[in-house]
Amino acid sequence: MKTLRIGVLIWCALLLPSWAALAAEISVVDGLVQEFAVEPGRKVEGKLLVRNNTDKEQQVRIYQTDYLFRANGDNTYGEPGSAPRSNSSWSTFTPRELVIPARETSPVFYAVQVPPDQKLVGTYWSMLMVEPVSASFDIARTEDGRPVVNIRTVIRYGVQFVTNIGDSGRREIKFLDKQLVLKDGELILRLDIENTGEKGLRPSVWAELYNKDGTSVGRFGSEQLRIYPGCSARFDIGLPQLAKGQYSALIVADNLDDYVFGAQCTLRIE
Repeated sequence: MKTLRIGVLIWCALLLPSWAALAAEISVVDGLVQEFAVEPGRKVEGKLLVRNNTDKEQQVRIYQTDYLFRANGDNTYGEPGSAPRSNSSWSTFTPRELVIPARETSPVFYAVQVPPDQKLVGTYWSMLMVEPVSASFDIARTEDGRPVVNIRTVIRYGVQFVTNIGDSGRREIKFLDKQLVLKDGELILRLDIENTGEKGLRPSVWAELYNKDGTSVGRFGSEQLRIYPGCSARFDIGLPQLAKGQYSALIVADNLDDYVFGAQCTLRIE
């Protein structure tokens, strides 16, 4: 059984200048995950609505990438087809560019054609990027004629297109790391979990803590996060203020179906 010791993790915050406007010029109305269960050889079609949130028309471009992510925060947006489980070649989108009138919405049509390959199994995915085409800065002048550069924040949206081949695929995870950290004065049990199977998962992760005499201290949970095969995610579980001593923890990752994964560890508060 692994013993974890508490340490202090120092966090740094990035402060944005007052001129960096965070209001999104556009938004995707239909959500940022489009997920389908499809059999080999079958096709799904639909549309996304993109909204212009400004008082002037906006030009928007649409393009594909692959998408991989790691528990440490690293994200990879690779060329379409570069990831082992990319479905980018199955997907088509029209139009690739559009002009949306002020305060209006425009559709982007998609089709996902799964190849008739009976060897396909598990989850495949890629990303559709929706990005306004606008300058990141403009130049104005003060009353005395001096030039002033105004920086603009451009926000793009990534829509995940997820294809599950029926309900097939192995469900497996690996607990990569477990550690105690202090975050904003709160005690956190931090778990890095990797999906080592073939099926995308969205587990609910929680920990049941017991003190030295076996009495339950309580059950504490984290938010649900998606983990695609070959990717990993970080789950932070907030804990109460604990007295010094040793605690055992039963860690459960429940996919809210027939698949539940568990691990045990020992926590030491000094």
